[in-house]
Order: sequence, then structure tokens, then C-alpha cells
Amino acid sequence: MTRLWNEPADFADEMVDGFVRANGRWVRKVHGGVSRSTRSDEPEVAVVIGGGSGHYPAFAGLVGPGLAHGAAMGNLFASPSAHQVESVIRASEQGRGVLLSYGNYAGDVLHFTAAQDVVRAEGVDCRTVVVTDDIFSAPPSEAHRRRGIAGDLTVFKVAGAAAAAGYDIDGVERVAGLANARTRSLGVAFTGCTLPGADEPLFSVPEGKMAIGLGIHGEPGTDEVDIPSAAELGELFVTHLLAEAEIPDGVSLDGARVVPILNGLGSVKSEELFVVFSTVADLLEARGVTIVDPQVGEFCTSFDMAGASLTLLWVDEELETLWSAPSDTPAFRTGAVDGGALVAVVDSDDDAVDEVVGEASDESRAAATRAAEALGAIRDVIDENADELGRLDSIAGDGDHGIGMQRGARAAATEAQAVLERGAGARSLLVRAGDAWSDRAGGTSGALWGEILRTLGEALGDDQAVTAAEVSVGVTAASDAVRAYGKASVGDKTMVDALEPFANALDARVAAGDSLSAAWVAASGAARQAADATADMMPGLGRARLHGEKSLGTPDPGAVSFALIVETVAPLLDTPAPSTSGATEETS
Repeated sequence: MTRLWNEPADFADEMVDGFVRANGRWVRKVHGGVSRSTRSDEPEVAVVIGGGSGHYPAFAGLVGPGLAHGAAMGNLFASPSAHQVESVIRASEQGRGVLLSYGNYAGDVLHFTAAQDVVRAEGVDCRTVVVTDDIFSAPPSEAHRRRGIAGDLTVFKVAGAAAAAGYDIDGVERVAGLANARTRSLGVAFTGCTLPGADEPLFSVPEGKMAIGLGIHGEPGTDEVDIPSAAELGELFVTHLLAEAEIPDGVSLDGARVVPILNGLGSVKSEELFVVFSTVADLLEARGVTIVDPQVGEFCTSFDMAGASLTLLWVDEELETLWSAPSDTPAFRTGAVDGGALVAVVDSDDDAVDEVVGEASDESRAAATRAAEALGAIRDVIDENADELGRLDSIAGDGDHGIGMQRGARAAATEAQAVLERGAGARSLLVRAGDAWSDRAGGTSGALWGEILRTLGEALGDDQAVTAAEVSVGVTAASDAVRAYGKASVGDKTMVDALEPFANALDARVAAGDSLSAAWVAASGAARQAADATADMMPGLGRARLHGEKSLGTPDPGAVSFALIVETVAPLLDTPAPSTSGATEETS
């Protein structure tokens, strides 16, 4: 288990600080992650990678000449927010375009895509290649749904080498996509991983068993077998990865050239990996495969998980040249990079936050006071229930929902209080709180709660009293925004299963003439009933999709946390609003 930490909520931030101080030759700290501390004489396409922390050397350890130009770093096992990704893009881009690359996880896709949309609107040519190498996460016919695990390295390295070689954005995107199409991985685990401050691992493997097909965020495996010998594990890896359906298009097995990467996931020792690799090499060569530049070590970990993965990159002449090209990063070095062609990057103040709060009416400031009070209550109830939310999430997911909600709710409440003291109205307070929630929480839930608060704030405005009708309109708009943003529908076993019934019930009761307080109480009951009903559903989206049977009988943690939040807010609407300017019971 993890032993060294101060305050668990601060672990990721303190880790980044220490990493940058230890590796200033390669990286500098920017808002949301790290960017190179040097730059080539000639501008390059920028390769920006990223994901949750807890996977070192992915992702920050792969930033440097010949590889990535920047890494957006979320909290432990949580995707970076869109704002964090935007910041790293701006710190890293050099005028020739940006390629984003990351593992195929819902939260990462949401946040990186949102950031891409923003910088594209500003004129930056930004493209994306999502890594999908994990063969056990979806069948070959649905390869686009596969997760990204240790195969991230092959895509990042090829893209970074192409950028260093002067490829334009079209060329970098092309070879990164080709590397992804020719990369396959499979992972196993003997024990789960334990996040800082947690009493138990995110998942467990029965004594004497090995989980096959696990994810790098603590997601359980899709199968369990008796612990094999090293030779049997090597055979398992090669058998699955050389299955006919997994051989990339255009590759003939006999005479093919492949880069094998045997990756330790956290606490399996290098010596053990070398024993496994001996069998892997024998079996590959017996099938007529030529081994190119084999790699054995830690390249993408899962905190302290005891496990390993094997990745195969099937190279052609171009991919082999790019894979073998020089690179120099804190954790991955090949060949010799020409240090004389590098110049230091001068830090700028581009990350400075605009603290200006717009004008607001007395009525809107009264509503903002109530909203800040509600966010404080939400923070408190999430703190009280974080462990249980994490437990629910661990049954079929990665177990971090409680931690992510806790980070987000705390950040939103703190930001709300700060802007309230500067006279913010309802819109400004909720938008800023939503941004803070999204930035601090990361992950899918962070993105969606950020969207809820921002959309509701936009509907309420800063210049008028807040009525029940406006709140209802705002909640309906938030429900629509979440469904559009997260691509989920009722029945997918997500937060939407509680959010949409809540919005519909609130709208109906307000339209019937109920006060906001009465309508909200009724809608909260609908949300709770719908959240409880998700126990009987099979998940249709996200990481839990792979473990659907395990989630039967357990409600969705996102739906449960939503119901918990709206129930907590309900009593606050039943007291007079803190205003002397005519605000009534209808005020939020």
C-alpha cells in the first residue's frame, strides 16, 4: 500500500512540485501540468499528452526533446480538466499545430475534446489521436472503444519523433494514428493499488489468483486464473497478442518486426520481468517475428499495483525509424539528442487568472449568497459520504468517485465564497464555482458537475431576482447539456438517470404553481427513486461497462451522489433568502 503522503487531497500537487524541482533540465511547471523547459531552434508541431496522475513515468516523465512537448496532469486516476489541458497546449505550442494524445477514457475524451474546441476557435490547428491498445477492453470489431494502457508510449514516441524530424501536423497525426493501429497490449495483476490515505485497495484479487485484462486506474480484470509461473505468463501474453484477430492489417506474422514492451505496473520487480521476457522473446522468435529494441521496465504504472503488461508495436520502416530516433526525457532516453540545438524557454505570466467580478444587482447577489450556502452544504455532505461513494464505484469501476466529488465540491465551495466576498451575482458565482469544480476534480464527474453549475448560472444571470421558473429552466438546460456533453441517456446507468427525472419533476411542479422549495423537494424524491433504481441496470457507458454483471444490485455512484446533493439543497430553499431587497421564497 502507499505509505508516504501528507494530506491525501494535496498528494498530486505536491508530487508535481517535487517532480519539477528534480527535473528542471527537461520540464517547467505550468498551470495544469508541465511543459518543456527547452525548445528547438526551429518550431515544431507540439505533442501534448496527459491523463490522471499515478501512472509515472506516464505522463510527465515522457516530456522532453524527441518525445512530448507537454503533459496535462489530472489528480490521481482522474483526467485533467479542460482548462488544464488548454493551459498546457498554450505553453507548449509553437505555431505549427498541436497533436493531443491520451488513453481512451471517458473523462479524458471529454476534457481534451473541450480544450481542443477552445484552442481551435482561437486559430490553433489542434488534432487528436486517442490510444486504444488494450485488447481485453473491447473486441477487434469495436477497437475504437478500447482503453489506452502502456501502448501510450509507442504513440507518444512516434509522434514526438516525427515532430522533431520536422513533419507537419498532417504527418505527425498520420504516423501517430498508424502507431496506434499497430499497437496491442494486455495487462494482468496480482493485487490492486491503494491511493494515498485509503484504507483498502481499489480492488482485490483472491489469494492465489491473477486478474487478466485490468485497467490502469484500478479497474478490476475481466477474468481470474490461478497465478502462473513466469513462463506461463509469458505464454499467456504472447498467445493472446498473436491471435489472428489481433494481428494488425497489412502485417504478415512470419518475418514481421515488432517492438516488445514488458511493463511493470508498480510493484513487480525488474528481475521478475526479465524472467518473463525470456519466454516472451523465445515465443515471438519461434513464430518468425524479429524483435526490435525490446523494452523491459516501468513505462505506465498504476500506483503500487502488483502487475505487468506486454505491448507489441508492429513496425514498418517509417515507424521503426521514428521509434529509434533520439529522445531525452526524465524517464525515457534513446540515442543522443543534439543539446546545442535547444534554447531555454522563458516562463510567461499567461496563466494569470482574471479575478474581475462583474456588476450584479442586489437581488442576484442575494441569490448568490444562497448558492454559496448550498455549495458549502454540498461540500459537507460529500465529505461525509465520500468513502461510501468510493465503495459503490469500486464494485465495477475504479473506486475514485468519492475522492473526485470531494475535491470538486471543496473547490467549488471555496471559490464561491471567494467571489461572493467580491460582490458576485448568481451567474458569476455559479460559473466560477463550476470551473473550480471541473478543474480540481477532473474526471467525468468533474466535467459534468462543472457543466451543471455553469449552465445553471448562465440561465440565472447577474442582474435580476432568481425565480422558481428561472431555476427550473436552468436545471432543464443543465440536464440537456450533460446529456449532450457526456453522450449518456437514461438507462445507461449514469448520473443522467437521476438528473433527468429531477429536471422533469421540477419543471412539472413549477409549471403547476408550486414554490421553488416545494417543487425541489418533490423533484429530489424523484431523483432518489431513480438513483435507487439504477441498481437493477447494466452500465452502457464508461469503465463500468466492462464489468456490468458486477454492478447489478448496486446503484450507480454518480446517480447516488446527484440525489444526495439535491436532497441536501432542499432544506435551504425553505427559509427566507438572505436579502433586504425584496427577494422572496421563490429566490434560490
